Amino acid sequence: MSEHDALLVEKTLLWKLGKDLSNIATGFYSENFRPDYKMHIELTGFDFENSVYYFNVGQGDTRLWVDCKKHGFISAGGSKLWRDSIMGFRKGDVLAAYLKGNGFVGIGRIVETPRPIRHVTIGGVPLLNAGLVSNGMDRDLQSDEKCEYVAMVEWIRAVDAGEAKWKAKSGIYTTTHVRASLDGQPKRWRSWKASSASTSGHSCNDARFPGSWKAASKSWPP
Repeated sequence: MSEHDALLVEKTLLWKLGKDLSNIATGFYSENFRPDYKMHIELTGFDFENSVYYFNVGQGDTRLWVDCKKHGFISAGGSKLWRDSIMGFRKGDVLAAYLKGNGFVGIGRIVETPRPIRHVTIGGVPLLNAGLVSNGMDRDLQSDEKCEYVAMVEWIRAVDAGEAKWKAKSGIYTTTHVRASLDGQPKRWRSWKASSASTSGHSCNDARFPGSWKAASKSWPP
């Protein structure tokens, strides 16, 4: 039986038996099977794969990098297009934060998926009451289409705007898009993807992806 056929059988059994199915004989390949009682949630490695992204953090009346850096988040909003862009992030994704006109200002990992800012708290305190420098993040607060959406981030390395990393004509990828995949970019970008996998408890067996978060952050940008 091929791996594809085996996984198809497993998926059929999970669909049929649901929460009553348990891998009694876990065996050598137990880590390749979905954990018990997790059909109701999406799991990295089973329902989706984490990836590494470029993210344009934006700077203006609505949001400021100084707030993102201090409180550990990224945000976007104002229209369905910008909302949908940030909603593409999954917990565990890696991001390279780019500040237009300055350069790269942070390397981080998503620790909480995006949601409307009115639902975001830090230590039990609403983010909007956490002393933000920006006074525009409450724009269209009750609109699910136009309000600011926030994803919490663990910054592995973050610097002030004046210390942004940039090297002209180096071939480093940038775009006007809010979010873009860096999976097809040079090897050093991809090494951060492997680091995110080990940090979130998932192994990466691809020899092209060596290193650690600490080592990767020391050498950024590539």
